[in-house]
Amino acid sequence: MDKDKCVSMIRSAVQRGSHPGPPEDDLFQPTSVIALFVFNEEVELLFIQKADVKGYAWANQMAFPGGHKDKTDLSTRDTALRELTEEMGINRENVEVVGSLGHFQTINSKDIEAWIGIWNRKDIIQHDTSEISRVFHIPLKYLIDLHKKNDFHRKTPNVMQLTYPYEDVLIWGVTAKILYHLIESLLKND
Repeated sequence: MDKDKCVSMIRSAVQRGSHPGPPEDDLFQPTSVIALFVFNEEVELLFIQKADVKGYAWANQMAFPGGHKDKTDLSTRDTALRELTEEMGINRENVEVVGSLGHFQTINSKDIEAWIGIWNRKDIIQHDTSEISRVFHIPLKYLIDLHKKNDFHRKTPNVMQLTYPYEDVLIWGVTAKILYHLIESLLKND
C-alpha cells in the first residue's frame, strides 16, 4: 500500500470511527499515549519497552510513548507530545496528530487517552534509558495479520487472550486493548 493511501486510511479510521469515551467519574488519573505511525520501507508502529526498574509497576512492559498529565499540560494531547519529546527526543513539530482513538482505563485507576500520530522521521530517536529499555518499529502488516490469525477481527477477546507477541516481547494489557481498537478501526475502513 502506498503512503498516501495508508495515511488516508489512518485519518479515516481515527476521525470517522467510534471510539470509547472518557469514564463518567473523576476517579481516574488522566494520562495519555501516542501510537506513532512511521513510514520506512513499510508502515510501522513505534512501541517502547519500559525499563526494568525495581518496584516500577510497568517494568519491562510494552507500551506506546506517554505518561501522566502534568498541571502545565493544556490537554492530554499536549501530554502525549510532551512525553514523546521527553522519552524519545521526537519533537512535536515533526508529528502530525491525526486525532484521538478514545479512552482506555487500567486496573490501577488510570484513564489513558490514546492519540494517533504520523512522524516525519526528522528526529533521531534518543530514548530516555531511565524509562525505556528498547524501542521497536513493528510492521503494521505483521500486527494486522496476527490480529486476523488470532481470530480477533470482529470479536472481543478476553484480556487473557488479547496478546500480540513480537520477537522476544509480548504486547498485552491496556496497550493490547488500544492496539486491538486501532486495528479494528483500520479494518472497518479498509
